[in-house]
Amino acid sequence: MKETAKSHATFVTVAGIVRPVMNLLMRKQWIGLEKLPAGGFIAAPNHCTEIDPLVVGHMLYNQKRMPHFLAKAGLFKVPVLGFVLRATKQIPVERSTAGANRSLQVAKEVVDEGGAIIIYPEGTLTRDPDLWPMKGHTGAARMALESGIPVVPMAHWGAHEVLPRYAKRLHVFPRKTSRLAVGDPVDLSAFAGRPLDKATLTEATNVIMEAITELLATLRNGQPPLVRWDPAAHNQSTHGRFIEGGAGGRADRSNENIGDSTE
Repeated sequence: MKETAKSHATFVTVAGIVRPVMNLLMRKQWIGLEKLPAGGFIAAPNHCTEIDPLVVGHMLYNQKRMPHFLAKAGLFKVPVLGFVLRATKQIPVERSTAGANRSLQVAKEVVDEGGAIIIYPEGTLTRDPDLWPMKGHTGAARMALESGIPVVPMAHWGAHEVLPRYAKRLHVFPRKTSRLAVGDPVDLSAFAGRPLDKATLTEATNVIMEAITELLATLRNGQPPLVRWDPAAHNQSTHGRFIEGGAGGRADRSNENIGDSTE
């Protein structure tokens, strides 16, 4: 899937609107940019606020890497937003197994052309009360192991102060700082030749999540929990808008965010 003239023009137009706004909302500190591969890759960031895709997309676009997200198919039906998603070659994701497989195939085509695919392994905003990365889904690991595409872990911290998780308004003042770190591609060589069963994919996903968590711990100068948060263990949905409070929390599926991906 090569970048068409229309796609490039739409990216430039959208970036011309979004970049000044992001620069106004937050100071930015980006480290490790030299670790971005020259060819196509999977970017695997943490996910703690709805504006995460703008943070990661801003960084990649500034490095002349057009960002492509796996976005819920329903978003492509939203007026204006749907046009932008289609015009910039974002990738629709269905929750069904067949739909997910089609999405991953298109993603591979993007990467083969040197593009960057952003997959949030957590699948939705983290449920962890302290915003540490939670248990991941296996889509990124599966794509990487099936095709040899490098997975580049990323972590960012600070954007949640502008828009806290599921908040309804921005907190602009005082001006915040968004810090983003790019890590070395995750070493998945230990899984070469192994069957891509649940055990292998889960183990590889844990390696990816550990790399993301280590980057975030450095940015936060903090200690992550010894056990990664598992929504199932807390009777929480693994998808959708999480509403804190109540019996284990609940999910409102009407406003899932653009960064969600599937297994």
